[in-house]
Amino acid sequence: MSPLLRFMTSRTWLVALAALLVLVAINWYLQPNLMTPRVVRSNLSVFLPVALVAIGQTYVILAGDIDLSVGAIVSLVNVIVVSLIASFGGDVPGILGAMAIGVGVGIACGLVNGFLVAVLRLQSIVSTFATGIVFGALALLVMPTAGGSVPSVYWRSYGGTLGGVPVIYWIYGVSLLMVAFIAARPFFKHLAAVGGHRAASFQTGLPTTRIRIGAYALCGLFSAFAALCLTGETASGDPLLGQALALSSILAVVVGGTALAGGRGSAFGSILGAIVVGTISNVVFFARPPFEYQTLIEGAITLAALAGGVLVARGRRTQ
Repeated sequence: MSPLLRFMTSRTWLVALAALLVLVAINWYLQPNLMTPRVVRSNLSVFLPVALVAIGQTYVILAGDIDLSVGAIVSLVNVIVVSLIASFGGDVPGILGAMAIGVGVGIACGLVNGFLVAVLRLQSIVSTFATGIVFGALALLVMPTAGGSVPSVYWRSYGGTLGGVPVIYWIYGVSLLMVAFIAARPFFKHLAAVGGHRAASFQTGLPTTRIRIGAYALCGLFSAFAALCLTGETASGDPLLGQALALSSILAVVVGGTALAGGRGSAFGSILGAIVVGTISNVVFFARPPFEYQTLIEGAITLAALAGGVLVARGRRTQ
């Protein structure tokens, strides 16, 4: 194996980074003002919710599972936060209290998923599909139709700056710190071990049940963070807000180099994958192909990005 391929197979997220650089160059050609601060900030704001959900999804997939309920969790947290802010009066303590409860709801949803999958031994794809329906129904019970609003201090703070730096950049920074912290903990290696060979992990004494539940709890936590960001972006509640996030997050995770079979990958790669997926949409939009071909072209580019990650992953397995 060549040194370059060996280097890339040890860091599968480099494929996503290479794809991102190519896509940014194309996007910059099609959109000359791409690198202006306003446009960069706008794009990263759009990509942020998918990136956050993808981070949480990474830990579940690393453990050899999957979570199809993340979109419904985002919707549920969104409508609960908007409703509670209205009930609490809309002042700053009420906003913070509603946000804290929303994060708690996200973690609770993750724990429910973890209990069903790790304790009751239900198949993850089936059980999380079912819980997604339940969480979505609860969101509709809380807020049957899109509406409501949050105080201006919420969305102005989210869209504003802190210390001269846009708040969304701070969120990216904190997310990266959290990813680095988790990656440095034994829990991350245990996740990969469980996803790589669950039976062997159990035989060596790893608490596989607790590890898998922890992965789902983290997924619920980051889904709640995404919901808070979308609430700041839309300034309202919508029980259908997160419908597309489940598949988008899985796509971002795979593009970022995490193996769907579990055992290999990184949340950092998933962040890059989320930005790649969003940039693909931008490239297709600004290229202005005939409308009937737009989805086809976007799918083809996405498949090419996926293929690169899969080929590198195979190279790593055969190394």
